[in-house]
Amino acid sequence: MSNLPGGMTAREETARILRVDHAGEYGAARIYAGQLAVLGKGEKGDLLRHMRAQEAVHLDTFSRLIAARRVRPTALLPVWHLAGFALGVATAALGSRAAMACTVAVEEAIDEHYGVQVSALRERAADAEPELIETIEKFRAEELEHRDIGLQNEAEKAPGYRLMSAAIKAGCKVAIRLSERI
Repeated sequence: MSNLPGGMTAREETARILRVDHAGEYGAARIYAGQLAVLGKGEKGDLLRHMRAQEAVHLDTFSRLIAARRVRPTALLPVWHLAGFALGVATAALGSRAAMACTVAVEEAIDEHYGVQVSALRERAADAEPELIETIEKFRAEELEHRDIGLQNEAEKAPGYRLMSAAIKAGCKVAIRLSERI
């Protein structure tokens, strides 16, 4: 196995990708669970359930991939269990616009993250993992659909939108870095 930039083998890089993507989809499912706990019976309930259902497919897919490839999930899943739900509840408690602002921020961070992963996988040539690239690209498109849904549902009109968005994106980036390694 050849070493990639940073000294990782292709298998190690793939394991890191699967670990962090599994963690991210787990966190997303928990965010929607928190938002649904607050807004599930309101006018945005069906919309939130639609996005949660797509995230459940993403999570199930990465759960199968980490099991099949014998990749250790992040040890931080209990943290993301609580943090994701708390973020969902907190933003939903501020109203549907804030919940949508959360969705936009998370999905923009994930779009960037998935884009970096696809580029890295494509650079590997022989070890490019075409099926994994296809999966990530499909999920990336669905994450962008969620971002667009959030924007169409007045995310940018949420009180403190810019600050909330920046804070959530920063949190996502920290969670990504931690979940890749721990």
